Amino acid sequence: MKSQSSTQTRIIVTNALLLAGLAASALLIYKYSIQQGRASNRKNSKTKLYLDNEDDSDNHNDTSSSSHSTSAAKDSSDTPKHSNKSPVSTSNELSAEALIAQLETLDKRGKVLFREQKYMDAAEVYTEALDLVQARITNQQGDNNNNNAGSSRHNFHRQMVTLLNNRCAMYEKGGFEDLALIDCCSILELEPSHNKARTRKLRVLEVQHRYREALVEVCALQLKFMQDNRDKLRMGIPVTPPVPQSKIEELMGSILPGEIETMLNEIEKKYGSKERPMPSSHTIMQLLQSFSGFRGWMAQAARDGSLDVMSEKLKNAELADVEKVELLLKRGRRYAYHRKFVECKEDFEAAYKILENGGDDLKNLLEGDTYARVLEWTGMCRHLTYDLKGAVKCYEACSDVEPTNAVILVKRAGIQMDSGKLDEALELFGTALGIDPSTVDALLHRANLHMLQEKPMDAKVDLERCIELRPDHVFAHLRLATIYLALGDEAGAKKSLDAAERIDPNSSEVHSYRGELLLAQGQMEEAKAEFDRAIDCDAGNPTPYVNAALAVMNTPSAGGGPPDIHEAIRLLEKAIDIDPQFHSAYVHLGQLKLCMATNLIAAREVIALYDKGLNYCRTADEMKDILSMRILTVAQVDAASALKMETLNMQ
Repeated sequence: MKSQSSTQTRIIVTNALLLAGLAASALLIYKYSIQQGRASNRKNSKTKLYLDNEDDSDNHNDTSSSSHSTSAAKDSSDTPKHSNKSPVSTSNELSAEALIAQLETLDKRGKVLFREQKYMDAAEVYTEALDLVQARITNQQGDNNNNNAGSSRHNFHRQMVTLLNNRCAMYEKGGFEDLALIDCCSILELEPSHNKARTRKLRVLEVQHRYREALVEVCALQLKFMQDNRDKLRMGIPVTPPVPQSKIEELMGSILPGEIETMLNEIEKKYGSKERPMPSSHTIMQLLQSFSGFRGWMAQAARDGSLDVMSEKLKNAELADVEKVELLLKRGRRYAYHRKFVECKEDFEAAYKILENGGDDLKNLLEGDTYARVLEWTGMCRHLTYDLKGAVKCYEACSDVEPTNAVILVKRAGIQMDSGKLDEALELFGTALGIDPSTVDALLHRANLHMLQEKPMDAKVDLERCIELRPDHVFAHLRLATIYLALGDEAGAKKSLDAAERIDPNSSEVHSYRGELLLAQGQMEEAKAEFDRAIDCDAGNPTPYVNAALAVMNTPSAGGGPPDIHEAIRLLEKAIDIDPQFHSAYVHLGQLKLCMATNLIAAREVIALYDKGLNYCRTADEMKDILSMRILTVAQVDAASALKMETLNMQ
């Protein structure tokens, strides 16, 4: 079941992600004001050649991204054969001037064929020209005694690039994407900053549904743009990016679902039937406290006696099974009282196993609700380790024993929510409220479901009813504050927070929520002070560390200088140390470390950080943000490598 402290259920923290993202300009998720026109950067050749004017027939408004490797071309048997070659001399027989004249003749013929839409005929003409240029370059490379070879070779390499680009355009027009892709890659090997070739490569990769490779090309175009315009960007001068934000979103929309499915399969293969790591103690306590029975079992655990006494009794080899089960239930509950949840789970599982082996005869010997409570606690512990099937088995058995227990139905609904089965969860909440309309647990957790469904008004109704039934319900007040904030009602959010603070002035969550409200209002210093108070109240709560990092990132240093990024990084690393499963901390930390990376080795360490975070993810919702950032970071590193750049940092 979703923990109340999760930042993914808080609209403000989600919005704050965008603020933190501003610090990581290298991530390329940015929007600029549009300014029409951009001066051309092309260098002029000393010799005036037709090749200075590349065929502009390939200009498109559509843009795309790059590939990690070249694609195999269509089989040569699929390529149309032509026989319109003109009688030409070999390039070795011609002077440079005569060769240029020959190339101009071929160029004119190629353009005529292009206008006639005879694209493959035009491509063959450009191939003739390329053969001549390649032969001349090869000849020059072997001529070590030619003092002008270097200059000539430079000019002809420029011509080679342009001819490849023109032929590539013909291949694309003719529908031979594989051949176009090969020429794009050849151009980019000679000239990595060739925007036309990279843009065409992007288009071709999109046509071939190779979206991840296309994203690399988008990143390469963006990185080159940022490198060329770094001074304007620093001064805040509006410039038009080469690729719109919508293109990145479109590609990510095509990439992410498949990547999530792959990652979920890898995690399932990794763990299989094995237990997954438990959440942090703080997260578990937040979940336990969200149920109205929390104070009751805590009080009972305190009365049951010390762990040492119960452990000594359990050493008795002659202890009957019925007594073992009773003691294991009490000791497991006492372990939970002391936040020793691993030991707690071991005791409940041991009690459950004894009961399963003992059958109905043993169960009938138990006093009171012992069997039902063993089932409930075992179900809870299995849920915490993401053994959802095992948890369902226990909870359903508990419902058979206690068919009118509405809280068990709420916990069953929580499993359906974590399984992504929201309709089934909604039905279980309805059944629970049908049994007892005053079940505040059902109202509180159904409000979570409504928020997942993006129905804040429905959530508001449930939370207001919850508070009507239990005015001292701190979590209900806090979540209602989140709803008000999402609806833009800051006064309502403050009123709910004030009510929560009157009930529990030392609640870490209360101060963390208040800090988030101040953060949304732009009061950074006051927000940071509230986050510090939240940490003082509970140093094991990771949320205020992440939120404090966001406040730091939005606070200029003394004298109006840049924010203290190192302090923000320290806070985020502390959050992960406290709770390795706190997913939003990985997203923010990765962004900051990427913008601070001085070389690609450091940038690749960010990828490793995201991999660490993904290992703790259990659902598609949990991994979506981290995986998105990982995909973008990998694409940027690959793009920088393709551009022969040594860093993503544009400072």
